[in-house]
Amino acid sequence: MNLYEYQAKEIFKKYGIPVPEEELARNPEEAKRIAQRIGRVVVKAQVLVGGRGKAGGIKLAETPEDAGKKAEEILGMEIKGIPVRKVLVSEACTIKSEAYMGVVVDRKEKKPCVMVSPEGGVDIEEVARKSPEKIFKLHPDPVYGLLPHQARELCFKLYEDPKLAQEASSILLKLYKVFVETDASLAEINPLALTDKGLIALDAKIVVDDNALFRHPDIEEKREIEPGEEKEIKAKEHGLSYIKLTGNIGCVVNGAGLAMATMDMIKHFGGEPANFLDIGGSSSPEKVKAAMEILLSDENVKVVWFNIFGGITRCDDVAQGMVQALREMDVKVPVVVRLTGTNEDKGRKILEESNLPVYPVASMEEGAKKAIELGGK
Repeated sequence: MNLYEYQAKEIFKKYGIPVPEEELARNPEEAKRIAQRIGRVVVKAQVLVGGRGKAGGIKLAETPEDAGKKAEEILGMEIKGIPVRKVLVSEACTIKSEAYMGVVVDRKEKKPCVMVSPEGGVDIEEVARKSPEKIFKLHPDPVYGLLPHQARELCFKLYEDPKLAQEASSILLKLYKVFVETDASLAEINPLALTDKGLIALDAKIVVDDNALFRHPDIEEKREIEPGEEKEIKAKEHGLSYIKLTGNIGCVVNGAGLAMATMDMIKHFGGEPANFLDIGGSSSPEKVKAAMEILLSDENVKVVWFNIFGGITRCDDVAQGMVQALREMDVKVPVVVRLTGTNEDKGRKILEESNLPVYPVASMEEGAKKAIELGGK
């Protein structure tokens, strides 16, 4: 679960991380009122995508009237296809320097990774590509966590002044605590700005592990469903794992490993998968029907490929769900089907007797090629 900047900063404040004076606005009049109280402000689009600044989603406002005008401009725009519905009206700070702080799960090391860089305010991936020597990393012991002397050592890479390094290390320790206690996969400050008032987190990002949300009802209630997220919410409700991609071949697969292999096979032969969709190890006809509804609600999907390897999953269950879905829905795209494993003969017979327009295939290679042929590249 990705948190908006303003939501992440609310958590930062609880942990004592300094943030600017700011307030959320949903219309120009609110932005104007907030600016009258704060003074010179920055109006920032609140969307769950990067590149706000380049897209014109962050604007400086010198007066309350200007803040209202800038809010009106930003609230009327889209950033990477996402409409801006709210803005954060934040105190404009005089910045002397910018740095980066972040904590992320390092899957290779199986530990948290704490990163700092004197190159703040820019995309950290870009820094990693162009100036990797400016990123400093540490893998704290997961049991002991980030220790004070480790935080100080990292922060001396940011500031030569001992007082500033000490102030920064205090913030870094708090950021690590946020990361651990919210079950985050990512917690970062970019930039951490040196201002006349000291160090301030001008921007904030937290990504919480969905599998841990049951421990954080206070965070889960912050979820705001944005356009495009409805499918993922519906999939979760039906016990499906779904991630939307940009291609045109809808995939319905049982098992995460097979799903990845299916997408790789499509890419190998020049196609583009429209999604990752895992119906799980034990799939009822209702789940298969829900999977079809989710896929067909995506206008980019031009063909659907069912790639089922039956172990715990029964091929006849999947076939029954397909028949049920295809008869009840107005399916206008071709459906490619590979059923292999438990009760595959029964599954194939159900599809044959249904007289529905499906394209049976015997192998993954044949399925990928057929899907690309029917859906186009």
